[in-house]
Formats: sequence, C-alpha cells, structure tokens
Amino acid sequence: MRQSEILYHGTYRLFDEFSTSFSGSGEGHSKFGQGGIYITSSYKTAARYAAKAAKKNGEGNFYVYTIDVPVLTDNNHIFSNKPVNKEIVSRTEAALGETIPDTATILGKHFRKYLGNLLTGQRNTIKKMTEKANDEAEIAATTFLRTIDIVYLAWPQAQTKPDGVTNRLALNATDIKILKIEQVEVNDKNDLIDNSQKIIKEYGFF
Repeated sequence: MRQSEILYHGTYRLFDEFSTSFSGSGEGHSKFGQGGIYITSSYKTAARYAAKAAKKNGEGNFYVYTIDVPVLTDNNHIFSNKPVNKEIVSRTEAALGETIPDTATILGKHFRKYLGNLLTGQRNTIKKMTEKANDEAEIAATTFLRTIDIVYLAWPQAQTKPDGVTNRLALNATDIKILKIEQVEVNDKNDLIDNSQKIIKEYGFF
C-alpha cells in the first residue's frame, strides 16, 4: 500500500481523471516546469488558481479537487530552491552516461533547466544552461525525470517560507486519485469565500 497525502488542484473544468494533455493551459504559466499537473498543499491556493484560470478563459465556475497523491520523499522530487538529492544525481548520471556539474545541482530549478538544455542539444556555458530553458527543453526534462522515478517538481508558495505551503508539478497523472470535487466561490481578489464549498462529486476513496 502506497504512502500518500492529501493535496488540491484548482480548475474550471470537470473531469473524472487527470491527464497531462492540458499541461500549460492553467494559471501556473509553466514557470516551474511543463508536462505535468500543477497541485498544491493549500486549498485556498487551489481555489485562487481555479478562479484566475476560469476568468482568463471566460468561464464562470470554479472547482477545487481534493486528491490523494504519493507522499513527498527525499528521493522522489526535485525542490526548486534546494540542492538536488545525491541519489537523484547518481540516477541521472547513470541514465545519461555523463557527469552532471556540481554547479547544476545546487538548486533544483537549475538542475531541471540544465537537464532540459542538455537533452535538447543546447550545450552552452553552465550559467546559460542553468538559468534559462525553452518549452521544448522543459518538456524534455520532465519526460526524462519520469524515467528515473521522479514524482514531483516542488517549490515553496512563498520564497520567504521555504517550509510552508508547497506547490508541485505532478509528473504522472496516474499517481493522482480524485477524492472529491467541490465548487467554490471567490471574492473580487480571487480569495476563497469561507463556507462557499458545495460538493459536486465524491469518489469513495476516503
């Protein structure tokens, strides 16, 4: 039995299972990676993203999905502003057949961009390879990371609170089990209105 935790996803769409085919269509702007599903440990954050995405696309309904996902462990994720786990670096080097420079492993976001650029043949200085990656490179990085059993790309919602609320890019849609869908209401600042939740569907996995 897998170890799991409860997270949330905000959207204006209704569906019964997750898919990575909509990657890049939400309000995350793919800033922290592409080819996966943006989720969060904060219900209020999910509601805010649902509202922003809905309004952007001319939709009027906001939904928060309560989901069951694999628990975050030291060797199944890359955190944007923390060093990359040494075991993950070793798995990467074994799969690629080459050594990853230490400077590319100091921060997870640099590691992800370096990998993407490397995989798409965009060799340059380490500085350039770790600071910027185009969409093709981002997708290449995500695709590769799945093959070495990376479950998440993760980052703090607030850079000043690195151990607080986390947002994540889940790399595998099959890892996500929907527990409940609720329709919510927000104020003019896209903040969740307390007690506005209305259950749309429950899936019986509690």
